[in-house]
This record gives sequence, structure tokens and C-alpha cells, in this order.
Amino acid sequence: MRVLIADDHDLLRDTLVMFLEGQGAMKTAAVGTLDEAIARINADEAYDLVLLDYNMPGMNGLDGLKKVLAMDGCERVALISGEASKQIAEDALEAGAAGFVPKSLPAKSLINAVKFMAMGEQYAPIDFMTAIEETPKNALAETLTPRELQVLEGLTQGKSNKEIARDLEITEPTVKLHVKTLYRKVGASNRTQAALIAREAGLF
Repeated sequence: MRVLIADDHDLLRDTLVMFLEGQGAMKTAAVGTLDEAIARINADEAYDLVLLDYNMPGMNGLDGLKKVLAMDGCERVALISGEASKQIAEDALEAGAAGFVPKSLPAKSLINAVKFMAMGEQYAPIDFMTAIEETPKNALAETLTPRELQVLEGLTQGKSNKEIARDLEITEPTVKLHVKTLYRKVGASNRTQAALIAREAGLF
């Protein structure tokens, strides 16, 4: 089996080569950028598997993966990453990747994954793909009550106090009170400013 490893982390790349070469039946080549990988694919005998690091120079997200997949003799291309999310993994598999390999995999599992993909199977670790990702907490949202967030959302939509009161089924004076508290908490002096701050913070 011939495997090309493209990863800009020297230590990880060398460790992978060592592990895979230790299997006896595998011949590996290693490079550190997408351009180098493309050059090797064009110059060398066909590889059974090309392993691309998601964050190395030249990748530009999944564009690099798609670029290599479109090359002649490159049917088996997989992503390896220490940071990519489950969504990126799913998008890569949908784009035609042979698999997705998290760098957190134990060495033995990693070698098995490479073998599996080189033999024509698609690989993605079940525990990674089924893990529930935590929604990152928003610092601004943390300072507001659920009701204040609802009022702030109304402000960002350009609604009047009367409209917000009707939507939330509360009185107009209560909305005014929430708006006043909101201004203080988010550091705004008017509705427009509060709406801008909320948008910049990625709240709505």
C-alpha cells in the first residue's frame, strides 16, 4: 500500500510515517503543504491513500480536499485534523473524502483507519461523529436574563416597545424597564446602539 501524508506538523508527520512503515506492507511519502502534496501526486506512482491535514498551508478549508479529489488517480483522499468539527467531517465525507481521522485517535486505531481507507472503505470514528457538540457560550448573553434577551431581540428587529410588549404578552411599562436595564448591561445609550452591540456579539 502506498500512502501520502500531507501535514505541516513535523513531529506528527514523522510519527505517522514511522508507525505506518513499521507495518511492513506500507510505503509512505510525507510533505508539509498542499502544493507539495499536489506535486508528489503528479510526479509519483499512484497512491492508495492521500491523507491531508485540514489546517496545513494551502488547504483553504475543504477547497484543498476537493482540489486533490479532482486530480487523476486520486480517488482515495482523507482528512486528518486535531481541530475540525463534526460538521466539517460530515461535509468532507459528503464531498467524497475516503474518511475523517481525528489526531486524538490512539496510534493503533489510526493505523487501522489508514489501512481501512486504503483498501477502499470510508472511515469516520463513531464516537466522534455522534458526540454532542456544546454550543459555545456567548459572553454577552450570559449577563442577560431570558426575558432581557427576548426584549433585546425585539430591539434588533426594530420593534417598538408596544410591539415587543404584545409579542411577549407583557405590559409596555415592563418592556421599558427591561430596556433600561439592558442599556446598562450592554453599555448602550439608545435602541440603535443596543441592537448594534447585540449583532456584533453574534446574539441574533
